[in-house]
Amino acid sequence: MSEQSEASLQLYDAKCKLLLKEPEIRFAGIISKDGSLVLGGFKEGIVPYENDETKLQAFYNFVSKASIRKDFDESLGPINYIAARRDKAVLVSFPFPVSQIALLISAEPNLNIENLAQKVVQIFTDVK
Repeated sequence: MSEQSEASLQLYDAKCKLLLKEPEIRFAGIISKDGSLVLGGFKEGIVPYENDETKLQAFYNFVSKASIRKDFDESLGPINYIAARRDKAVLVSFPFPVSQIALLISAEPNLNIENLAQKVVQIFTDVK
């Protein structure tokens, strides 16, 4: 891994940890294009709803593929985020197309998705 990508990963890790300080957020992690969890994870003390590692890996893979697709980028513009509201959780993924990774967030079902999107943009565009 190059110094640039190592530095980027450390920065992303710090930003995921910052997101995990939000009370509604259960999980914040970076998923690679092959669906592997690169960094981040569940907030301390949180038990995943999908407690089977194989199910989690399959879900990460699904999120990765959906987030980096470019099928309609030319006509509709790039994906800003993909959100799914379920009974037990809100799932939101934010693609980073240049590096072909995605930020995945799982949060409590009462989360305001637009407010989260604004916070993620603010945190991930801040170079500190």
